[in-house]
Amino acid sequence: MQYGPNPDAIYPNEEIKSVCYIKNVITRPNIIVGAYTYYDDINGAERFEEHVTHHYEFIGDKLIIGKFCAIAKGVEFVMNGANHRMCSVTTYPFNIMGHGWEKSSPTLSDLPFKGDTVIGNDVWIGQNVTVMPGVHIGDGAIVAANSVVVKDVPPYCIAGGNPCRTLKKRFDDELINYLLAIKWWDWSPRKIFDNLEALCNGDLSKVKEIL
Repeated sequence: MQYGPNPDAIYPNEEIKSVCYIKNVITRPNIIVGAYTYYDDINGAERFEEHVTHHYEFIGDKLIIGKFCAIAKGVEFVMNGANHRMCSVTTYPFNIMGHGWEKSSPTLSDLPFKGDTVIGNDVWIGQNVTVMPGVHIGDGAIVAANSVVVKDVPPYCIAGGNPCRTLKKRFDDELINYLLAIKWWDWSPRKIFDNLEALCNGDLSKVKEIL
């Protein structure tokens, strides 16, 4: 018996081509995505990598996305390659224009570097969200549509705005800590299948009945 869709399929539901399991279409080694995480875009969900911009291997930063994330259309992950030198008089990138200007090429140490961008598990990112370099979004977080995420979002919080800020916690601290401890996204497909009622129930006490 199969307990849910095939995590290795490009389209979990062949009748809905706008929803794509991202990990199965990634070609860049510096993008790492967990199972069941999807991108939803009627204009080409399988082209998710086009929404990860300024991402160059020589810089060394990674985009890391966990399991079971829901990412809406129009998202953009801006990586560290978008940064300009700020320690000099001008930020203008003379070097990329050529014709002798390449002598002004910055060293990597001249460029702001924010590190890897890390999205946790079971994160919902609304449409047209922009995530800036080096941001960490915690497990279970929700980011509202049209937000610009410039700093970390804690686990199981709702955040939104430009610049994005934390609006409220989804649950009380006791339940948040419990969910972070059980890490349901790491369960086997069978265990998730057997506990869907508790995971998808508005009665939050149900999840604590899981053995």
